[in-house]
Amino acid sequence: MIIVLGFVLLIVLLICGMPVVFSFGAATILFAFVLGYTPFMLFPTMYGKMASVVLLAIPLFIMAGGIMSRGKIGDVLVDLVELIAGKIKGSLAVVAVGATGVFASICGSGAATLSCIGSIMLPKMRSKKYPMEKSAAVVCCSAPLGLLLPPSAGQILVAWTGNLSVLACFLSTLVPGIILMILLGITSYFMFRKEPEMLAAAQYEVLPPRVFIKNLGNRTFKATPALFMPFLILGGIYGGIMTPTEAAAVAVFYSIPVAVWIYKGIKFRELGSVLISTATTTGVVMVMVAVMMALGQILIMENVPSNVLAFFMMISSNKYVILLMINVFLVVIGMIMDDSCGLMLCTPLLLPIIYALGISPYQFSAIIGVNLGMGNIMPPTAPFLYMSAKMADVNAAKVFKHCLTLIIFAYIPTLILTTYVPATATFFPNLLLSSR
Repeated sequence: MIIVLGFVLLIVLLICGMPVVFSFGAATILFAFVLGYTPFMLFPTMYGKMASVVLLAIPLFIMAGGIMSRGKIGDVLVDLVELIAGKIKGSLAVVAVGATGVFASICGSGAATLSCIGSIMLPKMRSKKYPMEKSAAVVCCSAPLGLLLPPSAGQILVAWTGNLSVLACFLSTLVPGIILMILLGITSYFMFRKEPEMLAAAQYEVLPPRVFIKNLGNRTFKATPALFMPFLILGGIYGGIMTPTEAAAVAVFYSIPVAVWIYKGIKFRELGSVLISTATTTGVVMVMVAVMMALGQILIMENVPSNVLAFFMMISSNKYVILLMINVFLVVIGMIMDDSCGLMLCTPLLLPIIYALGISPYQFSAIIGVNLGMGNIMPPTAPFLYMSAKMADVNAAKVFKHCLTLIIFAYIPTLILTTYVPATATFFPNLLLSSR
């Protein structure tokens, strides 16, 4: 009963607009006080979990994402994708999805991806007379690709919280991320193809083959330093040359000369502001991690995962029905809290259930990634929805109406495949890591 009351308090505080860290802190203090847990019982576990080298990857990836988002790296990626897809009807929407996917695979942050690609694509789409509510919806729904395509800070949290392989978690979201990107591009094409004013304004000159090949070569050459980054990072990790933490450090050191001297999007003296922003974000994340570790420990000691599984089994003993209920639960969690909190809360809570059902934990890491990525665009929390609406200067409610189309035709099919076709998530982990 106390657990239920604590979660009711948590939801009420979140709905009332209290900061997420304070909301979880209040719920944790309530649990600890009423159930008799002292700081001496909770702090050793908190310290032991947080004293992990893996966690260093998170601020490093945040820093690399900040440098890249301000370093005009997104501009060259957009130019390259636009040349390839420019003659497609509604091409800028497809370009937005493609550029978002490429940039996400470089920086691994949904917020940084939205900030960078949105600031480039939305003015372009406005100038070509694209409907801005639809345009904001496409950019908004593409941003969670940063939580799926590796490297992903969210998957680092899943691996760390669940004592899983970071590399396997990265690989588990690769196919779902690619499927989602393809479905978003196709759905965006059909959303825009019947906009007559936009189509008239978006015509691209048909270039002779020789000119097209020359332009493609020039833009590919210009984008090569940016495109090389995911090969450097992911190749180093998957090849066993670097750990994820070392790869994150390499990402930072590689992004600085690329952003400062090659693309000249940021001056060397401006890196200090990126460091300050990284430190601020990291401080918030680490406080949140500590609170979530205490809360997770209390939930486990109170046998909450076993009770949740028993509740699910009361409704149905069918594994696929239980997976459906887990998805519904994750969608609700994603709607009321940000992805980091959702990952750290749901991983220790649901992972024992996943093991009891005989499901791969790496399939679960993909399921939770897709669900909480979708949660970033669904009210009431919806950080990506409100951010994209503000960037496009349009009403968020009208943007969400179009987001629903993308959710139904892109996110839901991806989630169904990830949930009920295990190979969608486990193929690459099994293929590349089975011999290790």
